[in-house]
Amino acid sequence: MAKEMKKDPMELSIEEKLKNLYLLQTMLSEIDKIKTLRGELPLEVQDLEDEIEGLTTRIEKIQNEIAELRRDVSARKHTIETNNASIAKYKDQLDNVRNNREYEALSKEIEYQTLDNELNEKKIREANAAVEHKNIEIQQCTEQVTERRTDLDIKKSELDEIISETKSEEEKLREKSKNLEDTIEPRLLSAFKRIRKNSRNGLGIVYVQRDACGGCFNKIPPQRQLDIRMRKKIIVCEYCGRIMIDPELAGVQIEQKVVEEKPKRRRRKTEE
Repeated sequence: MAKEMKKDPMELSIEEKLKNLYLLQTMLSEIDKIKTLRGELPLEVQDLEDEIEGLTTRIEKIQNEIAELRRDVSARKHTIETNNASIAKYKDQLDNVRNNREYEALSKEIEYQTLDNELNEKKIREANAAVEHKNIEIQQCTEQVTERRTDLDIKKSELDEIISETKSEEEKLREKSKNLEDTIEPRLLSAFKRIRKNSRNGLGIVYVQRDACGGCFNKIPPQRQLDIRMRKKIIVCEYCGRIMIDPELAGVQIEQKVVEEKPKRRRRKTEE
């Protein structure tokens, strides 16, 4: 016997579309409950991971700055050595000068090289102080990373425990909801997801409760309620924009109000 072909979502009746949509909402609401159970833990874990990554990047940046400062110190020390060699050479030449002009030229060179050494020595001291300060900064960042990693391990452990308890159920619900989405026409599904995303409680389709919208609780006119019960077209709440479905189609039992009849007052017989 050939397998029955899957029905095209576009060919489904409005009643079938609404029923499938409400069933999908039920499953997604269950997934939302599981997410609520996890609370803020996923966000806290993400924040800690981002903070650790930021601190690690900062440590690497400071280390690169220290390496650059040390290269600068090394280059300045080399310049000082070169200058000292030049100063020694110029001083030797002073003993063999033939005129004042040569003497003044050599003296100026010695003075220039000496001033350059003083400047380089000052820059070396500043660089060494900066390196010392940056090493302290690295130490502080490293301590922060250690603290955040400890917090992260605790949060991850708590989150993993909750996930392990709900993972199987969530996977089943997600698989069922995915299969159910295939039975809903794309345009309707897209509209439902948009409504659901914009609503605080995540409800994209609701049933009528006590003559009011089950999402925003605004009163629904009798004629509109009749249209919802007829299931001939997709009707949305004019206040919140949620898709409306009648309770019977949603499989919800609504308690009927019992109106008690008032006892009739007995008329007193008029005396003749």
